Amino acid sequence: MNFKRILEHDILDHTFSSAFTLGGVSFAVSKHLLAMWAACALLVLMFVYLRAARGATAGRLRLLLEVFILYIRDEIVLSSMGERGRKYLHYFLTLFFFILACNLLGLVPGSATATGNIAVTAALSLCTFFLIHIAGAREQGLARYVKSIVPSGLPGWLVPLMFPIELLGFFTKTFALSIRLFMNMIAGHIVVLAFLCLIFIFSAIHPWVGIVTAPVSVSMSLFVYFLELLIVIPLQAYIFTFLTALFVGAAVHPEH
Repeated sequence: MNFKRILEHDILDHTFSSAFTLGGVSFAVSKHLLAMWAACALLVLMFVYLRAARGATAGRLRLLLEVFILYIRDEIVLSSMGERGRKYLHYFLTLFFFILACNLLGLVPGSATATGNIAVTAALSLCTFFLIHIAGAREQGLARYVKSIVPSGLPGWLVPLMFPIELLGFFTKTFALSIRLFMNMIAGHIVVLAFLCLIFIFSAIHPWVGIVTAPVSVSMSLFVYFLELLIVIPLQAYIFTFLTALFVGAAVHPEH
């Protein structure tokens, strides 16, 4: 049994067809791209259904969804950005539910975890990077925002030195966001596959050894699977959204 090949098939992206080429760069339809499209389609269908549907089931689902929305609004966005955060609430809701949907879709057998692709998490982090500066310049004014990047009260000769250091800090924050989400999403898949592969590894020693190992391996795989489903997946969507709100809030309110 080739564990490396199984791991690559489950985690790595795979191209199905090339859509078009622009400037020597090929834009292709891949497994992770289809997974993101599927996540977006499911979210749209869910919200359309909950808006139009009537009945007890739809009512309970709307209440559950309202809990998430109110928590993100009150405990993440408004607590980090104040009342100014209301105009950015739609972005944070989209960010949270998109990451959550991609993470959950990755648990479906035969599907793919788009957030386990460093290119996807890097793109999400770049959105955070640009939102930090756009919101800062929008709320403070461009000149005041650029001035606020460097902490006040420093000697004049330190300002030219601190400015590039502070800019580097923005890149470091967004880089850490992408790596955190990427690593946490692939780690669970690696652990689950590793436990399952133990069955075949021990079976190579003796079939009975593999049979005895199987219940333990399957039990540990299921434990990690449900740990991801109930804790890791929603937690990673929360952390990414919360840290984004903190970074944007620091740009909007540099005095805090």
